[in-house]
Amino acid sequence: MSLPSTPAATDPAPRRARGRPRKTADERDDGNRRQALLREAARLFRQHGFAATSTRDIATAAGMQSGSPFYHFDSKEALLAAVMQEGMERALQRQQAAIAASVEERAPEPSDCLRVLVRSHLDVILGPDSDFIPVMLYEWRSLAEAQRSEVNRLKDAYEGTWVPVLRALHDSGELRGDPSLARLMLFGALNWSVQWFDPARRASLDDLADTALQLFLKDPA
Repeated sequence: MSLPSTPAATDPAPRRARGRPRKTADERDDGNRRQALLREAARLFRQHGFAATSTRDIATAAGMQSGSPFYHFDSKEALLAAVMQEGMERALQRQQAAIAASVEERAPEPSDCLRVLVRSHLDVILGPDSDFIPVMLYEWRSLAEAQRSEVNRLKDAYEGTWVPVLRALHDSGELRGDPSLARLMLFGALNWSVQWFDPARRASLDDLADTALQLFLKDPA
């Protein structure tokens, strides 16, 4: 008795991958590419200004094709808003880390807290990789009104940390002047240092922080 005939063997159908499809190399690198664009955009916006910097300039500096920025951002204005948002997020992270480190050592006095905030802010605007916040200082008016809301939210959270510290210093008699006005004056003085600070000169960021406290506080420690 003969065996029943069987159909010709065929290659098994490929199994469908479970879960999310595997990302391509380009897709896996999207986060790095976006960060590269933000970093180079911040540098060029600070050096040459928003109006004088093209997306082609930014793409070239980041080692990408001229149209690559538009894969991540709808427009040059959206890229500018992202630079400012990234800058404020980094500033908040640095500020929180500086406060946490100071609290670990001992319970700081309000004057100690203010020094930590001032020193951290100077690092944000003058330290390594510090192009982001100066761009916000220079180019705020280049943003559309709708783009400012998220940046303002982060800015308010950043500056809000200073308010109770300044009030405590005022209550103790250590702060000269109204806390709200002192905050505006203090930020104005610190932020203007991006125009004149030269790291090659003798003054360090610690020197700047000490001088700021001497200007605003009575007999700072």
